[in-house]
Amino acid sequence: MSWKDTAEPLLVRMPAVQRPDGHVPFKRKLTWTGGVLLLYFFLTNVKLFGLDIDASQQVFGRFSSILASGQGSIMQLGIGPIVTASIVLQLLGGADLLGLNTQDDPRDQILYQGLQKLLVLVMICLTGLPMVFAGGFLPADTAVANSLGIGTAGVQWLIFGQMFVGGVLILFMDEVISKWGVGSGIGLFIVAGVSQRLVGGILTAPFLGNSEGIIYTWYLFITGQRGTGPVLAADGLQTVLLQGELLGLFTTVLIFAVVVYAESVRVEIPLSNARVKGARGRFPVKLIYASVLPMILVRALQANIQFLGRILNAQLGSMPAFLGTYANGQPTGGLFYFLAPVQSRGDWMWWLEGTAQPVWQILTRVGIDLFVMLVGGAIFAVFWVETTDMGPEATAKQIHNSGMQIPGFRQNVGVIEKVLERYIPQVTVIGGALVGLLAVMANMLGTIGGVSGTGLLLTVSITYKLYEEIAEEQLMEMHPMMRQMFG
Repeated sequence: MSWKDTAEPLLVRMPAVQRPDGHVPFKRKLTWTGGVLLLYFFLTNVKLFGLDIDASQQVFGRFSSILASGQGSIMQLGIGPIVTASIVLQLLGGADLLGLNTQDDPRDQILYQGLQKLLVLVMICLTGLPMVFAGGFLPADTAVANSLGIGTAGVQWLIFGQMFVGGVLILFMDEVISKWGVGSGIGLFIVAGVSQRLVGGILTAPFLGNSEGIIYTWYLFITGQRGTGPVLAADGLQTVLLQGELLGLFTTVLIFAVVVYAESVRVEIPLSNARVKGARGRFPVKLIYASVLPMILVRALQANIQFLGRILNAQLGSMPAFLGTYANGQPTGGLFYFLAPVQSRGDWMWWLEGTAQPVWQILTRVGIDLFVMLVGGAIFAVFWVETTDMGPEATAKQIHNSGMQIPGFRQNVGVIEKVLERYIPQVTVIGGALVGLLAVMANMLGTIGGVSGTGLLLTVSITYKLYEEIAEEQLMEMHPMMRQMFG
């Protein structure tokens, strides 16, 4: 008996959002999407009952925007468990250890979806329990424990229970948008979180308690003052460019332009309909064929490694120096320091920031981060293409089933697949590595509002694809016959 036969009774009973029976009107899709987005914003502002807010620590740091996490709220875990479960499934599927045919077998598709939900629940526990009980990141409020009479341990379980509910809610919110809305919930939540930080970075001013925003930067430039003291002429330009947000503004605009341009770069394979004379089309193979979403997997893996290091440091008190040394919760040496991604200009501009790390350690860390993002971006892009039915084989079947063929070639799935194999694998690897390079560059130069490079890339790419999907939906609303062509 295979594992599928053993696990099937459990996996097929995993709760799921019902698919619509027919076509969902565009206005209704927008209503569902907007409603879920408002619910997400609401839940990110509902604080965990029993949590000592003042003593709590930022768990994910600058990864929070990528993981759509709301610090100290019911959405504390964000999409982290969903992304981690996807990493595990992609690795198992890539090694062909699952034995599931998710392309043609409906039973295997149901088992895969059930297995994904089960893994998400497991990851919620594996991520949430250490936050509450092991690392001291989310301490219980002793006043609440005394008033309820359940002790500190009881309040900790209460905090974890709220986090568990939040993790389950975001799982089904993502499923609602995927089936009833526009785009994907994961992408929408990332865009929402990053957009908040971008707007905050633009509007930040001295009276808002932060002196690094665009408004305050121009205040420095015009008045030559910083706070109550004058800015010296020698470091005035450095202050405006680096301590302000002008360099971040330049980087943000540059990333926007590069991603939009890369989305438009494509190889178009001509297609014709074998049954309808004159009916022609093109299949585009974009430079960023796998999209930017595989970057979530790379950054989530790095975030989990850093989270593990902080837990070990908190539990052991002092780790061996070769593993890691910490100051204020951040790695300053050892393995976990070298594996930590470069998050800001201060992590590598040693000549400006006066860092305590030797130059060779800083350069080694930058090199490792660049290597991880280039290679990891390419590898996860390949996994993403294969598991989302975007590979040559699955795409060839889709083209053949739609009645299209490549002019000058026989109408055969194998022939179409061979033509696609000339482009898709190579473009996937190049696009994944390019996205990794852009993410590291954006982190090193800094962006508006301190948004991570990966978060900015995701926001631009997801917004661009959301625009394309909305345009496609409007086209199908105006011309119902187009629905068959779009599937």
